[in-house]
Amino acid sequence: MRTARLLIILLASLTLAACGSLPRNAFTAPEITGAAPQGMTSIRFNASDVGASVRFAEAARTRINNQKAFDVLAISGGGANGAYGAGVIVGWTKAGKRPEFDIVTGVSTGALTAPFAFLGPDWDKRLTQAYTGEAAGKILSRRGLDILFRPGFYNTEALRALVDKYVDPPLLYAIAIEHAKGRRLLIATTNLDTEQTVIWDMGAIASRGDAVSLKLFQDVLVASASIPGVFPPTLIEVEGKGRKLSEMHVDGGVTIPFFVAPEALLLWTSPDHGGAARPGNIRVIVNGKIGGGFSFTRGGTLSIIGRSWATMSKALMRTHLTASAAFARRNGGGLLYAAIPDDAEVDTSGLDFTAANREALFKLGYDSAVSGTAWIAPEVPVEPPPIDHASN
Repeated sequence: MRTARLLIILLASLTLAACGSLPRNAFTAPEITGAAPQGMTSIRFNASDVGASVRFAEAARTRINNQKAFDVLAISGGGANGAYGAGVIVGWTKAGKRPEFDIVTGVSTGALTAPFAFLGPDWDKRLTQAYTGEAAGKILSRRGLDILFRPGFYNTEALRALVDKYVDPPLLYAIAIEHAKGRRLLIATTNLDTEQTVIWDMGAIASRGDAVSLKLFQDVLVASASIPGVFPPTLIEVEGKGRKLSEMHVDGGVTIPFFVAPEALLLWTSPDHGGAARPGNIRVIVNGKIGGGFSFTRGGTLSIIGRSWATMSKALMRTHLTASAAFARRNGGGLLYAAIPDDAEVDTSGLDFTAANREALFKLGYDSAVSGTAWIAPEVPVEPPPIDHASN
């Protein structure tokens, strides 16, 4: 019931912000084609662009040929539920079974977790502080009268302050070092102008090593975590054809719950399967519950919209898990996921940033990882029996 009430309050509040807007100069599709942020090319690709994603994977393919297995970690969105995923990662370290990931991807709150997961156990203390410290409790900072003029019920000042505090030059330097080894840190945002999932190569950004790259790195994390309507979008300045433009980016979870492979490649089978290709171990941290559960839905418009949104999000997550698991199996690997148990008595609305709820979520993830119960294999669809045409 608490989840439903939070969604209803949020949706009601959004009606007040409906007239808010961000000032922008209009541009056309040809003007934005090929645009690059701050002159930095080859740092991102659209998830639907198979050719670009293959080029970005060159370093990973070189790395995979020199080791026994290839480990990928994908972290989903979920707002405050990100404390659960942070707990899983720290508990995984405690259990002594956490691998060095070759690729780490993050969406929404998963984008905030991903840099620390990518860098390894030495950064667990910072990850823990980021999700259980006081700063995270201030993320939902209510706005004043400017809500009538700017989109989003909450401002991003506290979110930006959190990112600025924990994402600093030493972190970027450490990421650049790992990037040079062939490891990849990828973050997803949604470009509202193009309706595309944009995958950012954060190691390539970090490798530039200056104030401009630090600002862009931070902007991408904030954009990926900016739930539409809850927070204002993030405008990212790019160099278009002859002038500067601003792209509008929001939560990567609008278009993809987590990122394992580009959309078209989820149906792909490696021609090297069974030969030179190495098995891939894919782990997905789902910052939320994925099973359906009973909750009486009242007949009001906002209740129906809120319940429908939650139902749609869970269904999309289950579908994406199934498709990603099938992709892994076809290519000689496997996929396991960790999710908040459906019977867990915690607020999983994603909007409860109280210290008590964040600490409970973190402990839930930590304990499950330490005990070895966190990881689950998706159910394999049962192939239907062949139709006996002779009996018809």
